[in-house]
Amino acid sequence: MSQVRVRFAPSPTGMLHIGGARTALFNWLYARHTGGKFVLRIEDTDQARNTQEAVDVIFRGMRWLGLDWDEGPDGKGGTSGDRGPYFQSQRGDIYRRYLEKLKATGKTYEDGGALKFKMPKTPGVVKDLVCGEVTFDRTMEPDLVIQRKDGSPVFHFVNVVDDLEMGITHVIRGEDHLTNTHKHIALYEALGAAPPQFGHIPLILNRGGSKMSKRDEGAALGFYEEAGYLPAAVRNYLCLLGWSPGENQEILPVPDLIQRFDLPNINRSNARFDGDKLFWMNGEYWRTLTDAEFQKFADEYLRRTRPKVAQMDPDLLKRLLPLIREKVRTGREMAEWLDPYLGEEYEYSAEAKKKQLGAPEAGKWLEALSSALGAMGTGWDDSTIEGACKKVAEEAGAKPAKVIHLARAAVSGRTVGPSLFGLLTALGKERVLQRLERTRRQMAEGTLVTA
Repeated sequence: MSQVRVRFAPSPTGMLHIGGARTALFNWLYARHTGGKFVLRIEDTDQARNTQEAVDVIFRGMRWLGLDWDEGPDGKGGTSGDRGPYFQSQRGDIYRRYLEKLKATGKTYEDGGALKFKMPKTPGVVKDLVCGEVTFDRTMEPDLVIQRKDGSPVFHFVNVVDDLEMGITHVIRGEDHLTNTHKHIALYEALGAAPPQFGHIPLILNRGGSKMSKRDEGAALGFYEEAGYLPAAVRNYLCLLGWSPGENQEILPVPDLIQRFDLPNINRSNARFDGDKLFWMNGEYWRTLTDAEFQKFADEYLRRTRPKVAQMDPDLLKRLLPLIREKVRTGREMAEWLDPYLGEEYEYSAEAKKKQLGAPEAGKWLEALSSALGAMGTGWDDSTIEGACKKVAEEAGAKPAKVIHLARAAVSGRTVGPSLFGLLTALGKERVLQRLERTRRQMAEGTLVTA
């Protein structure tokens, strides 16, 4: 068997769809599994719809998922920004040469200024590695436009030419392209070339059971980078949409994915996207991050999404992040939980104002808390802080939880967050007392509206 050569051929017309990302991943895995080559080709012949911004989105998404391509027009790989990929817009001479070759067969003709290919009227048989043998009735099939009247080549034609020129052995793509395949096979046959093997992978459905469209939340791969998901978790989850590793395993590192991935294991039925399961899987990967890996992720994510972190006390940040990490599962959650500590002008949530700060006894309890915590000596740690809070509650004749929730609302403006005693320890005595006083003063002045 000759070396496997596969490709991912997106059109740069907007976001990188989660389905496109999975197609890229399946091709990449198959290339790595077989020791073959993975080619990236940008299908940008539609100049009216293509944008450089969309090209950049494709590059960013592929690199975020860790999908490196092996070659470009200069023969180099795609592990850095100046290598590859192929751009159809730069291959006009090749297409013109193949058009002339196809014209010489007598199977083309002009119609209204466009060039058409005479589709054969015999049954179109596609021997698909996933879908099995599929036959298309072509008796009523219209002839295929291969060149527009403005002289630009059409997708079907350049797709075949590029796969032929690049020596693609396996075309692995979404099942929605299956109906085009018999047309492409006809073009291969007209050019006197053997077609590649085809494998059409199942569609990704949304929660409602329809094909996942760009309007569905989470349909863009970039959504997960922005939300602070871990690339390894998204990559692992995408593998399970239409492919099964067997043995009831779901969490698989890349080497295992590469070793196990093969086309016969691709499912025939459509896959339903489950955002809850992806969130769970991200949590599984989140828990396994080493301290160094988490710190690197947090630094990069916060620098991009929370520029104010640069002005934050680095020691405070170092103390807070481990506490926050225990309670959250994505970078976005981490950043949102960190927000109250980026500066001292934090806001109070409506829920905190209503449930805790709006209570009649809140001002009196805050004074008692300030007094008790202020009287503490050098033993500022979780256990001594817990003791002080419980003592305030006991003297007030209240349940400890009431005082604890009030303290959290006062120092963070939130009703949820890291373990309170660990939080107060991390914030430090001076900062905690200042925040308690800030809240108490606003309540007394009436600037903190709790109704």
